[in-house]
Amino acid sequence: MRLLAVRHAIAEEPEVFARTGRDDRLRPLTDEGRKRMRRGARGLRALVPKIDLLATSPLTRAAQTGAILDAVYGDLPTVEIEQLAPEATPQDFLAWLRMHREETIAVVGHEPSLSLIVSWLLTGSERRILALRKGGACLLELGGEPAAGAATLLWALTPAQLRALAG
Repeated sequence: MRLLAVRHAIAEEPEVFARTGRDDRLRPLTDEGRKRMRRGARGLRALVPKIDLLATSPLTRAAQTGAILDAVYGDLPTVEIEQLAPEATPQDFLAWLRMHREETIAVVGHEPSLSLIVSWLLTGSERRILALRKGGACLLELGGEPAAGAATLLWALTPAQLRALAG
């Protein structure tokens, strides 16, 4: 099993969005964030041609990033899961992941929780060893049964590197 971890694209600034009085969970992507993510998603597809399941955080900015991935890949089976929300733990996510047998699962989440999940899967420690930029991604090989400390990092790329791969 492979896990493609993607941080949501550039969203509106929290301070600016807070002035609307709406919940931060509803904070959307910016136009520039959408544009850059579309190109980055094309770069992702060059590296990972097939995704069997796409899971996103239920927060608007992650769901919108997932929709961009879906548009580039075409008709991905997609679910929104609380286990990718910022307050979820790596253990919550692992319990969800173990219920799936798809070959390649892509997830869209938030910092610092997404890099904490990735770091925990790689090292077994709840100490972040990497950070994903908005629109950045990494690919892990999880082996047969996903477990803390059992994953292998295949690659980690910045958003600019992914856009460059799109040509």
